Amino acid sequence: MFIQVIQGKVSDEAGLRRCMDRWTEELQPGAAGYLGTTCGKTDDGTFIVLARFESADAARRNSERPEQGAWWAETERCFAGPVTFMDCPDVTEWLGGGSDDAGFVQIMEGHTSDEARMRELLMQAGDQVHELRPEIVGGTLATDGSGGYVETVYFTSEAEARAHEKVEIPDDLRSLFEEEGRLMGEVSYFDLHEPMLVSARRT
Repeated sequence: MFIQVIQGKVSDEAGLRRCMDRWTEELQPGAAGYLGTTCGKTDDGTFIVLARFESADAARRNSERPEQGAWWAETERCFAGPVTFMDCPDVTEWLGGGSDDAGFVQIMEGHTSDEARMRELLMQAGDQVHELRPEIVGGTLATDGSGGYVETVYFTSEAEARAHEKVEIPDDLRSLFEEEGRLMGEVSYFDLHEPMLVSARRT
């Protein structure tokens, strides 16, 4: 899997959501290798999009389509200022990788000194996390090959997520969390209170 992360400050949220809806209806059918999208606006006005593709080649082919270029030219006008792109060719799914039924999504961005170990810790802790935090549907860890990462966690609801934040963590799991915290370094958090979740339609 390949994930491209797009983010910027939104100036026209309604227009941007219309553009996202139009992409799903009109452009998605021709996007070979497209798997799905997670996107939404945070409290500070940042709109963040995680577009999932089967491979980097599939994402590149999509971006080269003329209709994709025309759509982006219109969509870009809904942002105030520059829009950043982050390409992540290495993606790990845990606990099923999330769900379009999630009611709340939290995205964490940062830089790690050991991408491989972060993946190991996620996979090692997966089953225990599900038992301890049943409101977590799943998640993904996407890395760009130079230490940059984007971790996305899908929850049944924000209320459930907040209610379980203070749960007591067993000693063996706590050590994994502490190591992960050290590897994650300084983290930027993006909370999507009303996430837009789309998976590719299969024919």
